[in-house]
Amino acid sequence: MVTKPILLLPTQACGNPAAQEDCDCDCACAADVNLSSSHLPPSRLFIGVSNLQYKDIDREHVLAFNPLTGNGVTVVNTLGRDLLESFRLPRMIHPEDNLEIITGMINSGLLDVKDESAEICLPLVPQVMSAWLHLTDRCNLRCSYCYLPHVREDMSPETGRAAIDATFRSAVKNGFKQVKLKYAGGEPLLRFPLIEELHTYARQIAEKHGIDLEGVVLSNGTLLTSEMVETLKSLGLRLMISLDGLGQYHDSHRPYAGGRGSFADVAEAVDLALANGLVPNVSVTISSRTAEGLPEVMAWILDRDLPFSLNFYRENELSASHEDMRLDEEKIINGMLAAFKVIENNLPRRSFLGGIIDRANLSASHTHTCGVGQNYLVFDQNGQVAKCQMHIRKPITDLHVADPLAVIRADQIGIQNISVEEKEGCKTCEWKHWCAGGCPLATYRATGRYDVKSPNCRIYKALFPEALRLEGLRLLKYQDDPDVVVKL
Repeated sequence: MVTKPILLLPTQACGNPAAQEDCDCDCACAADVNLSSSHLPPSRLFIGVSNLQYKDIDREHVLAFNPLTGNGVTVVNTLGRDLLESFRLPRMIHPEDNLEIITGMINSGLLDVKDESAEICLPLVPQVMSAWLHLTDRCNLRCSYCYLPHVREDMSPETGRAAIDATFRSAVKNGFKQVKLKYAGGEPLLRFPLIEELHTYARQIAEKHGIDLEGVVLSNGTLLTSEMVETLKSLGLRLMISLDGLGQYHDSHRPYAGGRGSFADVAEAVDLALANGLVPNVSVTISSRTAEGLPEVMAWILDRDLPFSLNFYRENELSASHEDMRLDEEKIINGMLAAFKVIENNLPRRSFLGGIIDRANLSASHTHTCGVGQNYLVFDQNGQVAKCQMHIRKPITDLHVADPLAVIRADQIGIQNISVEEKEGCKTCEWKHWCAGGCPLATYRATGRYDVKSPNCRIYKALFPEALRLEGLRLLKYQDDPDVVVKL
């Protein structure tokens, strides 16, 4: 029988954030509170945060979280909850209190120092700058939701190097500590020698400037070979593969140009990467056409212990005729909840909160949905620079300017990725700093405005509590594994 309070924290809440392979979100940091138990001020008053929330997990444990901080979620047992509740009114720490657990509660954003409440810290400059390199507009698939016309145009090596130079110019000028390059298209594996050339060059430039470098190849997987996998590993490149369902569900979204389904080849590519020691991230795009098949593909992903992201279909000019893909709220919610049940029965060791619900990020507090207009550049095959890959045909500047990011940030005409604090319907929402109001392009297409909540708001609110419950169950399952959970 447990006779003391217990607090469970994910390891990333203790300074080891999990990488989000295909995330271009802005970087937000949690309250700048990082006390150790030996430095707790004994004479200060502490108080529970006013927006503290609980969600029951089982008879003995609850999920405790503060949606206005970026510290994720924690699990406490009933005695731990009693300890938290004892701070409903301000009080000092008593000699009999468990200092280690109280320290963990403070660092997790569950307790505040009275009259010195820490606020969310949003750095003026995010730490990571991301750049999309559009290596080719060509692709061997014809995905139903693709926003590209697939003209036969490729990025030249000279343009690619110049784009990397421009990226690092902006990174240096704006104080970034890390650059993330996304090799994309079209299908980037059609230009695999260029990937190798450009990333080798990028590593040299990163070393010259003392900037950390990450890279990911965003692929449909159909052209992957074992030789490519070995090259990706040697270059330190990650791989993201799109897989939208099993069998016909995937094929209905992502057929070959000739109409044949691509699922078998994509599944083979995933297994090929795994067999050769490279764990790909799987990106699943969900529409009303495929929502029913989500549980099956989720089981397939978990059986292979793959990191994943679940993304909602975004209508665009070229996909608008596919009316059956539009997001039906009930279909999407039911499909997602069924997938959550599959996850509950096979909980992974790694956290999934960064990518389990579309563009929301339940693992970190943030005020902007993504990096558009903040810390993100999109280079097309000709060196033009856009804000977002879905607006790649609407460039704002080009790679020749001294600081492309400064031009992107100053633009007031194109897509506007405004703060959630300025969005109607979001300002008082408890989830606003994890959701940030949804994709600005999707909102604008549905409403003609950027300053309102997402058209998918009801879907998000139906799913957020269940996703957090899953994280609580994950922490309980792995509570004795110190690589996954910190147990206090």
